[in-house]
Amino acid sequence: MAHNTAVMTAVEMLDYRVTVGDVAAQSGLELATAQQGLNALAADTQAHLQVSDAGEIAYEFPKSFRAILRNKYWRLRLQETWERIWSVLFYLIRISFGILLIVSILVIVVAILVLVFAAQAASQKDDDRGGGSSFGGGFGGSGMMFMPRFWIGDLFWLFHYDPYYSRRSPSRRASRPNRSGRNDDGMNFLEAIFSFLFGDGDPNADIEEVRWREIGAVIQNNGGAIAAEQAVPYLDDVGKGWAQEDEDYILPVLTRFNGVPEVSPRGEIIYHFPELQVTAQERSRTPVPAYLKETPQKFSEAKMGQLSGAIALGTFNFLGAVVLGFMLQDQALVAEIGGFIGVVNALYWVILAYGTAFLAVPAVRYFWVKRKNSRIEQRNEQRQERALALNAAGPELDQKITFAQQFAAQTVVSADDLAYTTAKELTEQEYEQREKLDAEWQKRLDAADDAT
Repeated sequence: MAHNTAVMTAVEMLDYRVTVGDVAAQSGLELATAQQGLNALAADTQAHLQVSDAGEIAYEFPKSFRAILRNKYWRLRLQETWERIWSVLFYLIRISFGILLIVSILVIVVAILVLVFAAQAASQKDDDRGGGSSFGGGFGGSGMMFMPRFWIGDLFWLFHYDPYYSRRSPSRRASRPNRSGRNDDGMNFLEAIFSFLFGDGDPNADIEEVRWREIGAVIQNNGGAIAAEQAVPYLDDVGKGWAQEDEDYILPVLTRFNGVPEVSPRGEIIYHFPELQVTAQERSRTPVPAYLKETPQKFSEAKMGQLSGAIALGTFNFLGAVVLGFMLQDQALVAEIGGFIGVVNALYWVILAYGTAFLAVPAVRYFWVKRKNSRIEQRNEQRQERALALNAAGPELDQKITFAQQFAAQTVVSADDLAYTTAKELTEQEYEQREKLDAEWQKRLDAADDAT
């Protein structure tokens, strides 16, 4: 059975003892989804249910519940194996673009040199048929060509493999410190070429999860009851006109966390979330930013030197392809040489297309990222303005928040105040709670005597 990874992560972050409200607020999942995920996880990991005297339920999981799942389900083991394989495959995919660029440059350079030497040899044959061999004429005397040198360089710098690169979010990759204490993205040059072409992923890919986590934390920080305006800095579409005044934007929050509207005597509406008031242990306020802030997307996480190198190689590759195209127009010479040059001639348009795309794709992506970041900045400014408006709100909002505090509460399912737990036999629990049961029965008898 596939388990919800968000539920498992929330259980670990909350120290393995949770309620449904705890998990929903921590993960941002809908309450129904969190409930279903907890039940499924508890059933498969030997977790214990704990019921308080008030009927509230807490789940206590073993700290090794992931190991229990791995031992129980081959699918989880296969998934973990595939993740390790995929990290290697993704690394090979990333460096393949850099390798292809280097191969393309080498093919272009070698083809140009072969064509130059062949043209010189043919010219020498026409001018001096009694001279030395064409091969010697091409490389000796005044006809000697300058052979450019190529250094392989530091192979570790080119091929250094970071197995955790694909698991880190773009923001984490950007902030990883190196040995000198400075930020280092951990890329080798071949990976930087992939980053130059396609970027490093969307830093806001999990923005919806972050949104609901922050809203859940705001609700819990306020004791499970809020005014609609307190959720506005974390939402995008709050509507206009009547839709905003009627607080329609709060409906998704009510649906996700099972909220209940409450009306004050003055006709003001606040929202009460009873299930987020139940927690497995008393918790302090969770730090929450004043508004939901999206991270601007970087063009690339590669260092400037790596990007400059990628641009230089891409430009050299493109110009070399153009020069090679002019030289391949002498089809008679191409047919005479054949072999390697014949293959290059057949693949020339592929080589030129790759060289063109290598520069065109990043150029288009640069403007796309710039446009996307302008929209991100606009949304951030709108949410920031709502946060400032919330802080500068007048007495009317203060009255709503004060009314909401009448419903604020935190019910802690304490391990010392349990009516039932699956960790012990029922008879053992009855024996341990005999004094509490006797006191409860005595209280009921006294109440019956007073009534008569």
